[in-house]
Amino acid sequence: MAEDWPDGALVEAARDGDARAITALVSGSHPHVRRFAHSLCTTPQDAEDAAQEALIILYRKIGMLRATGALASWMFRIVRNECVRRAKRAFRHFETVPERPVPSAEEEALQLLEAGIVADVIAGLPGDQRRVLIMRDVQGYSGRMTADALGISTAAMKSRLHRARAAVQEGLRAMETGGFDGR
Repeated sequence: MAEDWPDGALVEAARDGDARAITALVSGSHPHVRRFAHSLCTTPQDAEDAAQEALIILYRKIGMLRATGALASWMFRIVRNECVRRAKRAFRHFETVPERPVPSAEEEALQLLEAGIVADVIAGLPGDQRRVLIMRDVQGYSGRMTADALGISTAAMKSRLHRARAAVQEGLRAMETGGFDGR
């Protein structure tokens, strides 16, 4: 495969700045660079772009190539790096795309209203139940950590958490029917 690449004399002349040799080197390398890119990049468009970028780098930086026999491995590294760069960029773009549509102002207002209702119901809980519920369900502490922080047994913590959750559900149902008094 390496023997299909432009010969060492052409690479040497291109390294020395011969414009015709550089042109011949770039055009002679193009099919190999394209093949590398299509085997390494995730999309055909990225492969074409990576191949073009690699050939531009070859054109601009041929003078930096130390060994004439290293052209194939040098171009492979350039193509590989370009494909990786493009894949990372595409992945970053994919991560920033929201999974669902941005809520409208009306939806945000309803969410705030619902959060306020839930907060009112939680505020109406007895203190021991409210603390357990907030530590476990809001702050995300483990059962053991919650029990230790409150100085109670794990069984007592579980019992209070169960009663608190049941009270919140009942309070929310009462809010729907207009029967919650806020205490």
